[in-house]
Amino acid sequence: MILDSIANLGQYAGFHPRFKQAIEFLNTHDVKQLEPGKYEIDGTHLFALVQHYETKPKAESIWEAHRNYFDIQLVVEGEESMGHSPIGLTEVTTAYKEDSDYALFSANGNFFTLQEGYFAFFAPQDVHMPCVAVNDVPAPVKKVVIKVEI
Repeated sequence: MILDSIANLGQYAGFHPRFKQAIEFLNTHDVKQLEPGKYEIDGTHLFALVQHYETKPKAESIWEAHRNYFDIQLVVEGEESMGHSPIGLTEVTTAYKEDSDYALFSANGNFFTLQEGYFAFFAPQDVHMPCVAVNDVPAPVKKVVIKVEI
């Protein structure tokens, strides 16, 4: 997992061949103005999901992980709490679903606040719990999730 400022995202361009394209998309679009929905950058290989939702209590949130895509989750308005746990310290509760690229888990991870202007990067070994209300007080969030095919 990586947690950093969106201003530093360019430093990770060499991490994966598609990261440069993801960064170009973010640099050429005013993400605060994008409507919720899916934005194809390179077909199914690289796309952005613009989401606008209200965060929820931790008890209503789920632990998840993906096999075929990296997640770059950027908060562009608001803030949310997120959980993280190494996959080796978790237990699968819903088996991996190939068509949706996710599995669900039971975990006791660490939580951090993802504030506006910051991103979290999750690889397949990073079980994560997004969309959690900071201090259990639901609040609106606008987030862009860049899905990068591995």
